[in-house]
Amino acid sequence: MAAEAPLAADTPPSPWPTVATAVVLLTAIISVLLTAFAWPSVRSSVHGVPIAVAGPAAAVEQVRTALGRRLPDGFEITVVADTAAAERLIRGREVYGAIDVSSGTPQVIIASAASGAVAQTLQSVATGLSQAQAQTANAKVAIRDLAALPADDPRGAGLAAGSLPLAMGGLLAVILLTRLVRGTARRVTGALAFAITGGLAVAAVLQFWLGSLNGAYWVNSGAIALTIAATSLSILGLEALLGYVGFGLGAAALMLIGNPLSGTSTAPEMLPGWSGTLGQLLPPGAGGQLLRSTAFFDGHGATHSVTVLVTWLTLGVVLCLAGGLRARRAATVAARPVRTAASPATATRPQPEDSDGLEPEAPLTLRRTR
Repeated sequence: MAAEAPLAADTPPSPWPTVATAVVLLTAIISVLLTAFAWPSVRSSVHGVPIAVAGPAAAVEQVRTALGRRLPDGFEITVVADTAAAERLIRGREVYGAIDVSSGTPQVIIASAASGAVAQTLQSVATGLSQAQAQTANAKVAIRDLAALPADDPRGAGLAAGSLPLAMGGLLAVILLTRLVRGTARRVTGALAFAITGGLAVAAVLQFWLGSLNGAYWVNSGAIALTIAATSLSILGLEALLGYVGFGLGAAALMLIGNPLSGTSTAPEMLPGWSGTLGQLLPPGAGGQLLRSTAFFDGHGATHSVTVLVTWLTLGVVLCLAGGLRARRAATVAARPVRTAASPATATRPQPEDSDGLEPEAPLTLRRTR
């Protein structure tokens, strides 16, 4: 380990209040980080998760009562007539799963690709229904996965873990572009080019190496590229307009709010209070939901996510242009020459003086005499 550089003879050590201030600031920072990342996970629960219940009114009411006893306010139930209607809602990403009692024998339809946590909850519900039914018949509630995760990644770990690298990639893009590239147009072009190449690379790793994605590779690449572009350009625009303060605000919103509240590892509806809704209005949450739609549901349910990402991308470009325009105006004002009070046209030429400080006499003229 390198030795600490010695202080200059005339440099006094920092006062103890400065040390105390640094300790308090570091404690506050680590507390905020812990709260941002741990609070959503610890307080996650099933509340208001949309599911469908298919069957006649009497059977649906029995299921509703059973769910209310088991998980009060846990589900937002949509009643449909038959199995086909329930499957349409699941494939359209309007519900996370369904309990089907239309044929008399209950079955639970899940979509683990939509949310592994909700799928596990519905499986536990199926177990409860089986136990209740075992009192009258030796039948087991069937579980059918309508949109299963890939066999190489049955828990969806790659998709859940990919949200943080995408956010970090956007931050790194802004840092490098602001350090190495000059000019607003060139920075915006660099961010868009990185979004395309980054989308291709990340989708290739997730789909061909880790096996975490299904669907068309090019569509998945486009979803990831749109997420990276929205992330990097929004922070780049804040930095262009507000400098280091803008970069700090963008990084805090992305890392401390957007990433923990994305709901990628569980589901937005399982996050506490309003946090799930807020997370879907930021690039990490919208990007995660968009990638699930393209990879497992043929693009269904992607409209909201695309709208959010395009809005952030457009806002970032506008902020970049505004920051560049302000910088050009400032440079123009700084380069403008400073004029004196008297303009050159009206200024009087100073008269030369003799060495003794007196004005020179008028020159003598010789007149010829006749």
